[in-house]
Amino acid sequence: MKTKLLLFAIVTTLVTGCSTAQERTTIYAKNGEISDNLDLKAVASVFGESSNLQDFERRLNNPRLQLSNLDLNYDNQVDYLRVIESVENRTHVIVIQAVLGRDLFQDVATIDVEKDRYNNVSVQVVGDVFMYGPNYIYEPVYYRTPAIYASFWIGNYRPYYSSWNWNYYPSYYYAWNPYPVYRYRSNINHCINVHNSYRYVTYRSSYRAPHIYASRRHNAYERNYPNYSFSRRNAEITNRYELDRKRGNREDYTSNRNVTRYESNANRNYSEARVEPSRRYTENRSTSQQYSNQRSDIDYSNNNSRATPSVRVESSRNYTNYNRTNRNNDATSREKQYDNSNNLNTRENKPQRTEQKTPSSYENRRSESNNNNSRRENSSNESRGNRGINRSI
Repeated sequence: MKTKLLLFAIVTTLVTGCSTAQERTTIYAKNGEISDNLDLKAVASVFGESSNLQDFERRLNNPRLQLSNLDLNYDNQVDYLRVIESVENRTHVIVIQAVLGRDLFQDVATIDVEKDRYNNVSVQVVGDVFMYGPNYIYEPVYYRTPAIYASFWIGNYRPYYSSWNWNYYPSYYYAWNPYPVYRYRSNINHCINVHNSYRYVTYRSSYRAPHIYASRRHNAYERNYPNYSFSRRNAEITNRYELDRKRGNREDYTSNRNVTRYESNANRNYSEARVEPSRRYTENRSTSQQYSNQRSDIDYSNNNSRATPSVRVESSRNYTNYNRTNRNNDATSREKQYDNSNNLNTRENKPQRTEQKTPSSYENRRSESNNNNSRRENSSNESRGNRGINRSI
């Protein structure tokens, strides 16, 4: 009885584990956006650079370019993309299919190539409705005429049909693991020729192309996951183009928020940087005031807090006193010398002063002689006048 209970518990545990594993696989299949893993503008760019459809298939599956990131069978390997073609008159419909298993294919996109009666060629890359939504169409305008155009309209043209199938691939191909979407998006931008223009339109220019495609359509992935269409994955969004626009607006909004946050943080840091120096300046002013107060409180004449300054002050005082005494001594010695010199000069100059008096006495004598002469002349003149008077009488 115990063994039966033990076996029953083991069986129930195994069944529960298998069911949870299956549920996890189903949730993984329904959570990712599969249209993120193949850019149709890159497909249109590579199509214009190819020489023929065989070269185009080679470029789609080139491990160096890694143009695709689709893993629709969830084997952790990127699916091989094969190319088949249908032709009617001047209309060529090229179908790109993902190989999911033996005789299991899922259409990814179609390329409509048509020449009108004026020999004008139109090309439209149309995304599959289940993967990209309805009317997701890009119309490339190449900056030069692609070489692949010349291979379509020749005599005895045979439509291209890929010979590669599940586990039967060309020698240049090897499977690689799918990358995260953000890494794939950064890599795929290098595969898009920027010299071309890619115009989004919502209608097909060829009325024959939808009828030709209807007979070639494969939808193995759609049959396995019928509830995983684009309209179910993205509610209230028509197709991939509107999804890109919505994401772009969201990215612009988040980038603007990040920019505003960065600017606000920068302004805050700048304001803090402006406030901190002012605070430091006020602190320095306060410390300087305290230092000045401390200096004013110190009494240099009496007692000092340090020993070294007191020694310096006393030495300076002694030095000043010494200088003062020396100066006084020098001044007194100079005065004594000056007095002695004056005394000597006065003694030496005394005879000179007596000698200088001789000219003054000589002048006095000369003036006295002159006065005597003038008196004599006057007296002679008077005597002459008296003689004249007597003669007249």
